[in-house]
Amino acid sequence: MQPKPVKVGILADSMIQPAWARTMLERILAEGNATIEVVVLNGGRGPADAPPTGILDRLGRYWRARDRLLFLAFDRFDRRKFRTDPDAFSDVDVSDLLVGVPTVEVSPRRTKFSDFVEGDDLERVRATGVDLFIRLGFRILRGGILKAAPLGIWSYHHGDNRYNRGGPAGYWEVFLGWSTTGSVLQILSEDLDDGLVLARSWSATHPLSPNLNRNNFYWKSAAMIPRKLAELARDGCQAFLERHRSGQQAVSLYSNRLFVRPTNREMIPLLLRWIGRYVRLGLIRRLYREQWQLRFSFRDGVLGAPWRYKKVVPPGDRFWADPHVVFRDGRYFAFIEEKPNDEMGHIAVMEFREDGTFTSPERVIEQPYHLSYPFLFEWEGELYMIPETADHGEVQLYRCREFPGLWELDGTLMTGVCAVDATLFEHDGRWWMFVGMAEHPGASTHDELFLFSAPSPLSRDWAPHPMNPVVSDAARARPAGPIFVHEGVIIRPAQDCTLSYGSSLRLMEIVELTPTRYEEREIGHLTPDWEAGLQGTHSFARAGRLNVIDVRKRSRRFF
Repeated sequence: MQPKPVKVGILADSMIQPAWARTMLERILAEGNATIEVVVLNGGRGPADAPPTGILDRLGRYWRARDRLLFLAFDRFDRRKFRTDPDAFSDVDVSDLLVGVPTVEVSPRRTKFSDFVEGDDLERVRATGVDLFIRLGFRILRGGILKAAPLGIWSYHHGDNRYNRGGPAGYWEVFLGWSTTGSVLQILSEDLDDGLVLARSWSATHPLSPNLNRNNFYWKSAAMIPRKLAELARDGCQAFLERHRSGQQAVSLYSNRLFVRPTNREMIPLLLRWIGRYVRLGLIRRLYREQWQLRFSFRDGVLGAPWRYKKVVPPGDRFWADPHVVFRDGRYFAFIEEKPNDEMGHIAVMEFREDGTFTSPERVIEQPYHLSYPFLFEWEGELYMIPETADHGEVQLYRCREFPGLWELDGTLMTGVCAVDATLFEHDGRWWMFVGMAEHPGASTHDELFLFSAPSPLSRDWAPHPMNPVVSDAARARPAGPIFVHEGVIIRPAQDCTLSYGSSLRLMEIVELTPTRYEEREIGHLTPDWEAGLQGTHSFARAGRLNVIDVRKRSRRFF
């Protein structure tokens, strides 16, 4: 039976919305899991809420905000220096998406920070009969409006509400040097940023720019509401709420301050810290260079002590990364990404021998676009490769015609996707594709892991998992090498991209993998601390006795 669409209302200040919100509304309408029944417009906004009308108005606003002028100046500088494309916050008109949708205008009672919709206004909102409201406007909502729909008001909090409540979104994480920036979709309650959480995600914090930082996670979290509406339409209200309530902690404790825009006095030490970080990162870029290198070891176990691995250092004009290993006819080969400094990456192959020697890489696949992460698998006696081709918007499949150097394009598994590091695994009679994806330009490919399945690895029709994304956390989402089974445990290598791209490697045990459920837990974490100058390690592959990892090595440009 076709699921009944969810009836949705929109709470907005106007029909002019940021670009990320328009993208969210477009997806809701396109997917058909919900219908937009009404727009509740905030008619109680004062002159201070409107855009400035001239130089005198602008100067007056700066005067009224004089105790926070340093923050406003930094914000203006940040948006000019660190421009975003596409910009999640560019103003766009959404009225064309809502043609024929009735509007209800209300005038809330305003306190210093909150809005209360009361009296006849509240009754008119209740009479709309929608299942839930999506908040795209108003200030902090309190009072009866929170219960005006059976499923309440769905609202984003762009921050991890366990450590950061208040705002502004994406700023304090940069100022305070936090490694991750959270985002939450919740059903609003009277307690600020402490409602029933429907979705969580974590991104790596940009070290310098709040504008770039929030641009990423606003684009990413725009997909949260369409995903949850699909889940609600599929499972029904009762099962939906029970599942999310069962995952909510019984007691929510919050120890940090309520974050607000910093005053001039607060901004002085924050700016000094920011300037120091800016200078330090600039000096590092100029005085040092970083290069991806390989390390390998022949041993009977998994990984072991990395300081015992033999170094494989490429020439200074290129790097070698993303090793994938195959054992054939008593010989060990590693397919890698080789990237000369001024060229696109291509796929190359090296042979490793148990006496510690290895051959120079030989190119086997190159295209006019970037290639990396040469995932290998065997099927019905033939060897296949899925190199990363995210720059081309596809997940491509290559077949080996003559091992190890002759490969031909066999087809495309997915098109029109920004997909990285596709990794296949056979389990319970099905093939599973684990792949990092960004659903919108401007979002990071480090943050979310998507799962698809098919009866054959050569299928052109991969079914999405209903829990997608199965991981939404830059600390463990992106694949880091082939999934393997060790002593009965299914282990998925995962990149930790919170400090930087590929900053460390996590080993995740896959606890549950079915067409409806996915669960994993961490069983190991390899940080790049065993050798001086290492800044990251982000993939691991093994076959037979050969274990190979890649590392990011920092060295001086001079002296």
